[in-house]
Amino acid sequence: MIEYIPGLAGVPATESSISSIDGKNGILAYRGYSIEDLVKHASFEEVSMLLRDGELPDKNKLDNFKYVLHKRYEVKRNIRSMMWSLPTNGHSMDVLQTTIAAMATFYPDAGAQNPDSVYTQSALTKIISNMSTLVAMWARISAGYDPIPPSRGMSYAKNFLYMSFGEEPDDDIVKLFDACLILHAEHTINASTFSAMVTASTLANPFASISAAVGTLAGSLHGGANEDVLKMLDEIGDAKNTRAYIKNRLENKQVIWGMGHREYSVKDPRASILQAMIEAYVKKSNTRLSKRFETALEVERICEELLSSKGVYPNVDFYSGILYAEIFKIPQTHFTPIFAMARSAGWTAHWHEQVGHNRIFRPTQIYTGANFRDYPKK
Repeated sequence: MIEYIPGLAGVPATESSISSIDGKNGILAYRGYSIEDLVKHASFEEVSMLLRDGELPDKNKLDNFKYVLHKRYEVKRNIRSMMWSLPTNGHSMDVLQTTIAAMATFYPDAGAQNPDSVYTQSALTKIISNMSTLVAMWARISAGYDPIPPSRGMSYAKNFLYMSFGEEPDDDIVKLFDACLILHAEHTINASTFSAMVTASTLANPFASISAAVGTLAGSLHGGANEDVLKMLDEIGDAKNTRAYIKNRLENKQVIWGMGHREYSVKDPRASILQAMIEAYVKKSNTRLSKRFETALEVERICEELLSSKGVYPNVDFYSGILYAEIFKIPQTHFTPIFAMARSAGWTAHWHEQVGHNRIFRPTQIYTGANFRDYPKK
């Protein structure tokens, strides 16, 4: 008998050297470097190179990569025209998936047959570069405004914020946003990364693979949990209401949004970093947050009391929504596209790794239908 494992939970599907998780000790590492060290010392551009190449770049290589990445912020006129033709109330993830897929028409020779060619490597860089522009463009277009042209002289994080709001953000905000991009850049073989790998295993071009990943990330069980956290905090309303709210949800077997992670039996290290960054920024800038943050701290305290024995602690989504909404002032509809923007670094690394030792994914099934039977006579 073949054992059926729903969702392939815990089934090794590949060998990878890109990232690793120690769920018992709350450690996430990219190519062996802890996420804490990368957030503290690196930039998103440097992390993108680390994920792609396997090693940290020297200064000359990093400067050259930044030059190429920043030079390629601009989106093709045809893509821009297509975005203007879409309904402004269209879901931002659907728009991102559509535009990434359409980019393949401009790079017909970017393929898995020669993944290390200058042409294909250029296409992978273009994906990362244009993701930020596409997300910022749609934020403007969907609100009825003209897109703001990108600035080649700005870092990836700074340029995105500039294109989104039309003003140069201060250095503290840029550093904070850059850290968020690093934290979301990669996280082993999750649903969207696996989707990219399955598509890549057919030797499809990288744009098709990343488009598939975007579509997978759009699902509510994967990319939209930080929005649900904010809705939950708003429903609670005040920290004093937290215990009753949490107990009621647990009694009714309902999800506590932002709590628990399949890989971690302790607090998600990304959640710890985000919480610390929020607290440090608020203290330094004297920013006043709404009741959400205070309520979130109380939710974490009560859940630790009630659920820690089951290994349920905050995940990365628990604090990221607060940071995006209250410090960056980003509308909730654009949270998941920003997640995709950051994760493009990991997705493209996995595309390259997959096609480098490729075997097409072809799982089997356990048939539960009718036995063999004859077509009825008339």
